[in-house]
Amino acid sequence: MDQDVTLLIGTTKGAFLLDSPDRRGWTLRGPFCDLWPINHMTGDKAAGCIWAAGGGGWTGAGVWRSTDRGETWTLAKLSDGEADGFLRDNPELAQTLGMTPLPPGPFTGQFDSVWSLSMAHGRLLAGTRPAMLLCSDDGGASWARLDGLTDHPSADSWEAGGAGLTLHTIVRHPTDPARCWVGISAAGVFGTEDHGQTWERRNRRDNACGRAATDHPAAGSDTEVGMCVHNMVRARGENDLLYQQNHHGVLSSQDGGRNWRDVTDGLPSSFGFPIAVHPHDPATIWVLPMNGDSIGRFPPGASAAVWRSRNGGVDWAPMRAGLPQENCYFTVLRQAMTTDDHATAGLYFGTNSGSVYASADEGETWNEIAKHLPTVLSVDLLR
Repeated sequence: MDQDVTLLIGTTKGAFLLDSPDRRGWTLRGPFCDLWPINHMTGDKAAGCIWAAGGGGWTGAGVWRSTDRGETWTLAKLSDGEADGFLRDNPELAQTLGMTPLPPGPFTGQFDSVWSLSMAHGRLLAGTRPAMLLCSDDGGASWARLDGLTDHPSADSWEAGGAGLTLHTIVRHPTDPARCWVGISAAGVFGTEDHGQTWERRNRRDNACGRAATDHPAAGSDTEVGMCVHNMVRARGENDLLYQQNHHGVLSSQDGGRNWRDVTDGLPSSFGFPIAVHPHDPATIWVLPMNGDSIGRFPPGASAAVWRSRNGGVDWAPMRAGLPQENCYFTVLRQAMTTDDHATAGLYFGTNSGSVYASADEGETWNEIAKHLPTVLSVDLLR
């Protein structure tokens, strides 16, 4: 397998690309996407396509698209922001600034930003805030809403997490285009097996796994895990093995999310945002615990470590070599850790202090490959 890697970096001030021919030397490109906040990115390496999702109250929401591996970008504007009204109301100022108002976005008033993307089986999916699921069958040029999720009977009871009611995670089945999972804060995990026409809410706690003794409001109940899923991944294979980092704990499911088992024991904290799974070994996972949700959200003891399990969460060990071990107060957000697909997996994460760290040996050792970036919101691989 070629060693070349391109990382897709979403930040609060645009999209960046980090290229390496050998996972040793790195070249940074960007910022792209007119300095929009970019919550998440995905790509199709063979086709040279990259998509970047984001927006906010000022810009509105949209998905940027590049068909030449990041050299040029076009915007599919999905909803208007405050800037759109300002430019339309002040045409002379808009002309002076060299800015042309865009046509009204087709989903204006329905959501303010796009939070997640997934490309598989020729279909691009996007999750928004507030939580909706969109699809595009023409590479992101036009979009439609999948009403099966929005119209779920439980929708009236969904509660917003700290960042709002966000659909932040989309997990696709690798061979069956009908099957998909999404994570919504704070409504939990939903799965579909009919291309998104109908959805099943999947937050049940495994009968063999009782809830840890805690009064934390995000911990769930004796029968359900907490609804504030932070990130979720699917392991390689046909068994629909899922892992999630929840607001309160790390969980695994052997049956596509229908039952969840707590595997937090052995970690220094139950709180964190991202989780990653090995591209070839379903039992190897990585998490990045933070010290807690209300006491700073930085590494325990202000000493950074990525924690790895080689047996699906039964045992955990910290990986610290090359990471800051004193006075470390960064946060790593939910979409800001990923792996590459090499046999000896590379692992990558970005911080809210603007650094990107890389490991070419499955977390054993780390190097800072970018620094002084804006707040990193997401790190993904051009696959």
